[in-house]
Amino acid sequence: MRKGRLRVLLGAAPGVGKTYTMLEEGARLRREGRDVVVAVVETHGRPLTAALLDGQQVMPRKLVSHRGVELSEMDLDAVLARHPDVALVDELAHTNAPGSVNEKRWQDVEALLEAGIDVMSTVNVQHIESLRDVVEQITGALQRETVPDAVLRTADQIEVIDLAPQSLRDRLAEGHVYPASRIDAALSNYFRLGNLTALREIALLWLADEVDTALKAYRVEKGIDSKWEARERVVVALTGGLEGETLIRRGARIAARSAGGELIAVHIVSQDGLSEHYPGALAAQRALTEKLGGGYHQVVGDDIPRALVEFAKGLNATQLVIGVSRRSRLSAAFTGPGTAATVIRESGVIDVHIVNHAAAGGRFALPRLGGALTMKRRIAGALVALLAGPLVTLVLFVSRSMDSITADVLGFQLLVVLVALIGGIWPALFAAVLSGLTLDIFFVQPLFSITITNPVHLLALVLYVLNALLVSYVVDQAARRSRAATRALAESELLASITGSVFRGQDALQALVARTKEAFSLTSVRLLSKGETILQEGESQPGDPVTSIPTGERGTLELHGADLHASERRLLSVIAAQIDAALEYRELAETAQEVGPLAEVDRVRSALLAAVGHDLRRPLAAATAAVTGLRSPGIVWSDTDRDELLATAQESLESLSALVTNLLDVTRLQAGALAVSTVPVDVAEVVLPALDELGLGPADVELDLPPDLPPVVADPGLLQRVIVNLLDNATRFSPDQQAVRISASKFAGLVEIRIADCGPGVEADRRDDIFVPFQRLGDTDNLTGLGLGLALSKGFTEGMGGSLQAEETPGGGLSMVISLSAVDSVDRGGNAK
Repeated sequence: MRKGRLRVLLGAAPGVGKTYTMLEEGARLRREGRDVVVAVVETHGRPLTAALLDGQQVMPRKLVSHRGVELSEMDLDAVLARHPDVALVDELAHTNAPGSVNEKRWQDVEALLEAGIDVMSTVNVQHIESLRDVVEQITGALQRETVPDAVLRTADQIEVIDLAPQSLRDRLAEGHVYPASRIDAALSNYFRLGNLTALREIALLWLADEVDTALKAYRVEKGIDSKWEARERVVVALTGGLEGETLIRRGARIAARSAGGELIAVHIVSQDGLSEHYPGALAAQRALTEKLGGGYHQVVGDDIPRALVEFAKGLNATQLVIGVSRRSRLSAAFTGPGTAATVIRESGVIDVHIVNHAAAGGRFALPRLGGALTMKRRIAGALVALLAGPLVTLVLFVSRSMDSITADVLGFQLLVVLVALIGGIWPALFAAVLSGLTLDIFFVQPLFSITITNPVHLLALVLYVLNALLVSYVVDQAARRSRAATRALAESELLASITGSVFRGQDALQALVARTKEAFSLTSVRLLSKGETILQEGESQPGDPVTSIPTGERGTLELHGADLHASERRLLSVIAAQIDAALEYRELAETAQEVGPLAEVDRVRSALLAAVGHDLRRPLAAATAAVTGLRSPGIVWSDTDRDELLATAQESLESLSALVTNLLDVTRLQAGALAVSTVPVDVAEVVLPALDELGLGPADVELDLPPDLPPVVADPGLLQRVIVNLLDNATRFSPDQQAVRISASKFAGLVEIRIADCGPGVEADRRDDIFVPFQRLGDTDNLTGLGLGLALSKGFTEGMGGSLQAEETPGGGLSMVISLSAVDSVDRGGNAK
């Protein structure tokens, strides 16, 4: 009997349309003549999904009694007995009721597959076992029902039912996913836009990895070893040198250019286990690779280039990144073309990137003026004299004749000039003396003796050496000027770089200090100001020479690790001036930051004076008029009139008292002197007094406070004032016959209290403005106070360690969301877990 085929519909979140798609596909297969039954389906009360059951055969469920409660589960035995071609089984991760045949529904599916029945099922990404902890970190919700990854990998077909996050939120807001009572909590918790975007990415990446695994298995099965560019896979070869970080970052940029690109770093170790690398460099490079989302591998192989290429081909790599050789040209001439050439030759269709790096070309450093030619060139010149001298002697001696003396002299002269060009004066002098003696021994009579019988020959030898000296002097001067020009260019680049850093004003001091250390090859550079170290680059070593350079009145630059020449000190004086300018810039920036709050306070003070002119005058004028009228001796007031005047005076004075209280609270908030005493607070014990204070009843407010809601960390008095202010605003703007809704829910260690109205709402780009003191939306209503209510509410909430945000109410309106720490997410010391 053949085994059934499993087809899984994978979704990023509930509501994307997995069950709907499954029922649609079942109806299509049924129309094509297949025997299809609905083994079990969960419509969750969604009418559009339930409508698709019409015309389909739905298997009766089996009732299972557990602790006196009747639970309905898929009747596995009935489906096996019915033995359809295709069974539709919803919610693959479902846990069966105790007493069922199998503990998990995916085990029921395995039984159907073994019986030769094709199965179509559904699962959400949060139910995949390997992704459970990742999803919990994103959503704050722990999933207890999971499916092992191995079960999903056995599926013959996995499809992602994809829906854009905002489209899913719109579907949820329209009531197509959950009932109206659950919409607000869902939108503000699990179905946040960021959560849905992350879950969607996880679902797509998980499926992409599974597809990649299937592709590898297919290539192995079919014996295909050529490169298939299904997606970019970049392999970075690490030698253990300091250039590794440069190569890794270049590889990461290449991988990021294409969607789904993969970064793999590999280090090839020889069979004897010996390798030349800086201690700790590989560990740091491995950490960097993992930080950039890549993987790290270590491979053992004697032939490093071939081991590297075989590794890349085994991974179906599309790009291979290696560093340029750190060997010198002379070394390459004696030891062969090196690893890069072999990798390019063996790589086949894999693209190879050879990346330059600091270890190859050396760090940016100013050339030394101590000598015109380097010791390396002098040694090379001496080697040329020693090796080429005997060779020239042999060639000329074999072909000598009576008339060849002129050619012999010119041949040795050419050798001396060549040595002078390579090594300068001392190798050229050595070559001149050596070649003069060689001419005398092998080419001047008497042969094979150092005897100069003819004074002309002695003069020729002296002229010969003098000629070599003059040529080598010219070469030495040219090299000296070339080095001076190179140094001047380097100094210009250095000054241009540090000047640009200062003008940009972005980490100018850091750039100056780092560039100074690098340019002068120092072990450490410290910048001191008022006796304190404010910046340091590198670590000084014991015994390092120390040079101190004043940077004006603001600081001192300490240089560790090298004795500086006079020309370098001249350049350092320019750098010191730039550092002084950067320090001045920093001081000015700090002063500007100090002045900024003062300007804000001045703005608030101006707004306060402008607003108080009207808002204080109105209640004062009303109270004064009422009291003056009552005290007028010539007027006799009736009891009704007197009561009305007294009520007017009382109302005006209460308004004035509330206004002054708000102004004092704003002052305390701005001064940072708000007294907050946080304790565990039951949300219901704060909400109900707030309703009583505003005189709101069941017809005005709809409450949705879960009984298992944990207490919050808050100041009861401040929290009540926040809720009163928000409720006052919500009832003022909510239409008649539309109750304001207060709901609360727990999410990721926080309790969110939502106060939602169905009023006109606030445009998204203006929601931050409503929390600014003395702001009334539109600035046209002068009868609604100073506009302090929301500013105070936000300040009070943040003073309690929470946040207050404005969101759109599904269906229209404004929702104010108070987020406070839940007591069960805070330890006894008041610290978040």
